[in-house]
Amino acid sequence: MTKTESRPSQRARADRFRALHKGPGPFVIANPWDAGSARVLAGLGFKALATSSGGFAGTMGRRDGAVTRAEALAHARAVCDAVDLPVSADLEGGFGHKPADIAETVRLAARTGLVGCSIEDFTGDAKKPFYDIEAAVERIAAAAEVAASFGFDFTLTARSECFLRGHPDLDEVIARLLAYEAAGADVLMAPGLPDLAAVKAVCDALSKPFNFMAGMPGKSFSVAQLADAGVRRISLATSLYRAAMSGLVAAAREARESGTFGYVETSIPGPELAGYMRD
Repeated sequence: MTKTESRPSQRARADRFRALHKGPGPFVIANPWDAGSARVLAGLGFKALATSSGGFAGTMGRRDGAVTRAEALAHARAVCDAVDLPVSADLEGGFGHKPADIAETVRLAARTGLVGCSIEDFTGDAKKPFYDIEAAVERIAAAAEVAASFGFDFTLTARSECFLRGHPDLDEVIARLLAYEAAGADVLMAPGLPDLAAVKAVCDALSKPFNFMAGMPGKSFSVAQLADAGVRRISLATSLYRAAMSGLVAAAREARESGTFGYVETSIPGPELAGYMRD
């Protein structure tokens, strides 16, 4: 049996991903920024992965939001090919404004090996940062319709960006998430919620799983706390990428400014790191 034939099918990975949302408690979905970090995270025992738009943009020397659909999908394929785990993708606003644009993005996403993706309601326009709720619902409905045609359970996550993009209105967030839930989203997400009371209010309002985004200082609550609030999935967003870059900056500063290399003593040994990789 070849390596490709021995890998779990997309349907099997999709089923595993859905099952994780129904487990006895919330699960942590880690966010790699390339195939190598995906291999490490899989080796560390995470049950599922999700791409990070910000982390991937950083690998290309760009800011979040500055990659194309083709680039994001090629990145998703590289991560899917690197691991046997279920992989979802942060597809930002779907790389288009019209519902048909979103449907096409989701259709292409499934071809990469992904078993899920997220679509947000941020327009990218500072003058009008959010789609009107009617338009946002149409976009999610179009995504859900095409996802239902795949022949396997593709998990669609709908995101309300209000708190993350300068409009911290909890009532509007809940109204948007309920509308996205009714439009066919399988998981709901609202990054940047300020406290556990807000998290619980959102979870209590929904009948489908809620994804909490960890990684914001002062707003990254423990798994146990989030479980008590009703969260089903916890994503790490760009936090692992930023942690890796923090190590890079600290080590490079030491070498450049102090002329010492103490970071070598605490770095993961080369053979151990290589052990996570394929030949």
